[in-house]
Amino acid sequence: MISDNYPTIFLDSYNSTVRFHLATDHAGLELSAEIAGHLRSRGFEVVDHGPKTFDPVDDYPGFCINAARAVRRDELAGVSALGIVLGGSGNGEQIAANKVEGIRAALVWSEATAVLAREHNNANVCAIGARQHESAEVLRLIDLFVDTDFPGEERHVRRINQLAEFETTGGIAGFDIV
Repeated sequence: MISDNYPTIFLDSYNSTVRFHLATDHAGLELSAEIAGHLRSRGFEVVDHGPKTFDPVDDYPGFCINAARAVRRDELAGVSALGIVLGGSGNGEQIAANKVEGIRAALVWSEATAVLAREHNNANVCAIGARQHESAEVLRLIDLFVDTDFPGEERHVRRINQLAEFETTGGIAGFDIV
């Protein structure tokens, strides 16, 4: 079982009380607004962590870290939350989000990766490259991510716990980390 510090989110229990934290940079600003509208139309609460205006030289790390920290704070407070971070490729945004303890951000670039991010990794943040997909495809990937439950299979729970253990202690019990 996943430790209390890393709650399992079962999406079938999601309702209008679920909170989504969005962040982007200039590359995903328009798409972020479309995603927010789409999620609200599904009854979800959306918090936009920026940017608020277009700046072609803005930096994504602060926006993405703020969104990831908000997901983590909500989880620890018992609030169901997920994050979505966008950028040109989604790579840097995923890296930024993963710097926050307790965040499992997955780069989603296909229907399979959207589903597996949830089924195998219980990902709590979805990173997408805004310049890599048409908006309809992005909404489909997000819907798959949102609608896929983490089934809690023992092998996946064990691996998630090992990652959490390393993140907090720098080691994994029973395995030599060199």
